[in-house]
Amino acid sequence: MEIFHSKAGAYRYMDVYVFSWIIELATERFCRDFLDFRNDPQGKTSAQMNHAARSGSRNFAEGSERLMTSTSSGIDLLNVAKGSLSELRDDYLKWLLQHEELPWDEPEASLVKRVTLDPPASSTDSQKPYTNRAFCAHILSQQAKFKVWLDDPKSTIRANALAILCTRTCLMMDSYIRNLGESFKQEGGFREKMGEARREQRAEGHVAAGEHAPTCTLCGSSMRRLYRKTDNSPFWGCSSYPACRGTQPCGK
Repeated sequence: MEIFHSKAGAYRYMDVYVFSWIIELATERFCRDFLDFRNDPQGKTSAQMNHAARSGSRNFAEGSERLMTSTSSGIDLLNVAKGSLSELRDDYLKWLLQHEELPWDEPEASLVKRVTLDPPASSTDSQKPYTNRAFCAHILSQQAKFKVWLDDPKSTIRANALAILCTRTCLMMDSYIRNLGESFKQEGGFREKMGEARREQRAEGHVAAGEHAPTCTLCGSSMRRLYRKTDNSPFWGCSSYPACRGTQPCGK
């Protein structure tokens, strides 16, 4: 799965985010149509299902925005989104069990799984900016692809389709999170890069001020004045790092 880091909210182009909206809207209709004072007298089940569906889309959006400044906190929120949709999937499975039905197997399940989403018009046409209106129009058009199941008068058909969509979306989120984690390990996050840039700038400042840098006792390269992340205390580090990890203490 491709990783987006756009300032303009490019995550909105992603199928996984569109699916989360389809699930949220369909869950609201499901609760409205099938949960009432008889099977949900205090409204707790309806509230919990709607909350989980909303958490799936909103935490994905917030996590994607957070990736601009903090990869770790962004990934944490994406995991919350995935966990919420996993919880919602189990609510639909419970509904099927309460009605003494098993989740769909082939061929019914494959019909829902095979439905693909269209790319937003604005992502393929540079002359069409991606507005809120365009986004909502895209959600409605993609939701229509699942109308035969999500608007069915039989609750178990809707529950089956939504359980499949929740599972499908969770798998997509899991793949996205794994890719982000690999990218973070290889390249670091925004804060880490900013911290390194600040440390390098301070090291250059010391050199510009005429501070004498020692020679690395391990490889003979010149050393740089660096600062520990834990307590910001200074030390000399080899300029050939990571090939050489030589360090020496230095005064403050």
